[in-house]
Amino acid sequence: MSVDKVISDWRKKAYKPVYWIEGDEDFYVDQLVNYAEQNILSESEASFNLTVFYGKDAAWPDVLNACKKYPMFSDRQVVIIKEAQQMRDVDKLESYIQSPLSSTILLVAFKDKKLDSRTKFAKLVKDKAEYILTKKLYENALPEWVNTVVSTMGYSISPKANSLLVDHIGNDLSRIKNELDKILINLGSRKAITEEDVENYVGISKEFNVFELQNAIATRNLAKAIRIIQYFEANPKVAPIQLVLPSLYSFFNKVYMVFGASGGEDGIAKQIGVGPYFVKSYLQATKTYSFSDVEKILLLLHNYNLKSLGIGAARIEDAELMKELVVKVMM
Repeated sequence: MSVDKVISDWRKKAYKPVYWIEGDEDFYVDQLVNYAEQNILSESEASFNLTVFYGKDAAWPDVLNACKKYPMFSDRQVVIIKEAQQMRDVDKLESYIQSPLSSTILLVAFKDKKLDSRTKFAKLVKDKAEYILTKKLYENALPEWVNTVVSTMGYSISPKANSLLVDHIGNDLSRIKNELDKILINLGSRKAITEEDVENYVGISKEFNVFELQNAIATRNLAKAIRIIQYFEANPKVAPIQLVLPSLYSFFNKVYMVFGASGGEDGIAKQIGVGPYFVKSYLQATKTYSFSDVEKILLLLHNYNLKSLGIGAARIEDAELMKELVVKVMM
């Protein structure tokens, strides 16, 4: 079951006795825990019927005792175990999960890990509890996720602003959501997020960012690419090389895919997994670079990623590595 479906059920006051959420996407774990903590019970009910444990300090007998209590002045109580992956003897909850109280809602937040599916306890959890597995989003799914989040809050975001945000932050959903919240606070009566908003409130330059570096390389504009790299050098927190190189690799990997795609712009965009707005830059790159050029560029990016980690090369400043890389790409 998805987190959205669970929250939708909770809004309808449809509850299961035990929820077990695990996986490698903390954002969804936190989203479910925060909703359960703040919304299932009213403020007056929560004072008597909300119990929160932290895995590192939680003793399983205390958790069991809390779960087996009956609610006071309410139809239900909520018991939450945060950071449950740090709880010793978490499998001692087996007897309760086997026969839970209908008046207790137990939420176990097992972050950054998964139960060993071969164990008896893991099989019991998946059979008896409402089991939710979270997964990291693929990079190409981030723009659509941003659009969905913004739309849910009653706003829209331009494709360029979306790209600026995603390229700058990467696959960190919690940070993206926090930055979006910051922007919305400053929008006033406007309902559309522009690239100027991202520049002003997130601190991303609309002229000097990874997106513009990609475009400079795609059009073989060496002077512009060097200016952007110099900006990165002067502002090292804006675009560290560990963010830039994977972004460039993703870009040229999609350019590589364009050579095997067919149809018009919309069809190609769908085949390579990007929005129609962005496909032009990939098509431009195929006019600038041949298929063999792109193969060479992908290999260069791989090699320079290793160099940035100090593998196979003496330690060189990141900006010098980037300058050297773009020159070789455009040769």
